[in-house]
Amino acid sequence: MFVNLFMELRDAGVPVSLREYLTLLEGMNKDVVGQDVNDFYYLSRAALVKDERHLDKFDRVFGHVFKGIESGIDPMTVEIPEEWLRKMAEKYLTPEEKAEIEALGGWEKLMETLMERLREQQGQHHGGSKWIGTGGTSPFGAYGYNPEGIRIGQKESRNRRAVKVWDKREFKNLDDTIELGTRNIKVALRRLRQFAREGAATELDLAGTIKGTANNGGWLDLQMVPERHNKIKVLMFFDVGGSMDPHIRTVEELFSAANSEFKHLEFYYFHNCPYEALWRDNRRRRTETVATWDVLRTYPKDYKVIFVGDASMSPYEVAVPGGAVEYWNEEAGDVWMHRILSNWPSAVWLNPVPERHWRYTQSIAMFHEMIEGRMFPLTLEGLDGAIKELQR
Repeated sequence: MFVNLFMELRDAGVPVSLREYLTLLEGMNKDVVGQDVNDFYYLSRAALVKDERHLDKFDRVFGHVFKGIESGIDPMTVEIPEEWLRKMAEKYLTPEEKAEIEALGGWEKLMETLMERLREQQGQHHGGSKWIGTGGTSPFGAYGYNPEGIRIGQKESRNRRAVKVWDKREFKNLDDTIELGTRNIKVALRRLRQFAREGAATELDLAGTIKGTANNGGWLDLQMVPERHNKIKVLMFFDVGGSMDPHIRTVEELFSAANSEFKHLEFYYFHNCPYEALWRDNRRRRTETVATWDVLRTYPKDYKVIFVGDASMSPYEVAVPGGAVEYWNEEAGDVWMHRILSNWPSAVWLNPVPERHWRYTQSIAMFHEMIEGRMFPLTLEGLDGAIKELQR
């Protein structure tokens, strides 16, 4: 069964190594956890999962591999060790509940009654206090209440008195195959970091203090260092309006995450394609613009550039002077794109359009070629790829 877990995790795309599998077996051999499947879940998750993006995949695979332990067991053919039940009782039941079980005849009577009910009952049953089914107060079944209950066929705990399961999917928002959220984006953007200590010395240098004190004959010698900051500088260009309207929420979450993660962040807006003018406030785009030439002259080449847009428009808007839909542009959009990319060579494009649709839009292909293939889908997986590109 452990081998099945290892192999199915690999099949699901979780990068589990043989060394990690051996670590799990070593933990089991040393009795790090007992016979509690929940404890084994936490141990195996800690040993086999290195990246929080894979936690939800692990939960799904674990639930599939070990589903027979939680559900689907036929009590007539599978014997549950009595010692396991007693250990679970000691761990989860209150003294009052234990007393109720003893008053009803103890565990022997409980298991004997369960076998009798299984032999007597025909078909499904819902409610009541005797037959095995759902609801009600029978000691056997699901979605009901009884202090001495045994859960059969229930997906989750109702009264916290049955064995816990891993069907909560608490980590599904970290999966890199689902939609973006601000927290997910922060996790991805956090990888784009280059730390440096700058400014006034305000933090205690523990290693330096210990060394200085030792060199000072035991007299305390406090050493201070400047606070460590992420010195990465990011310049973002956001496409707004038109076909980007359906993606407003995702782009807002991206901006919110970037704004909190990067100390040196500058941003500008454009519509469809950058031309001779950009703007900082979309509400004043008609009256307060910034010349693109000024932006090119303001920020040095060490800035990392991120374009965010669907790149979906008429090809004329990219390749022909006067092709812009809002005003007359004297120079074509691709001319301005080449100027921007020449000024900041470390640049990527994030596209909220699913990658499988890119080949159906000619303008996307044009931007994809201009940025030399550094266009990525606006997903967590795409963000990871973009971050790795910017780190080169």
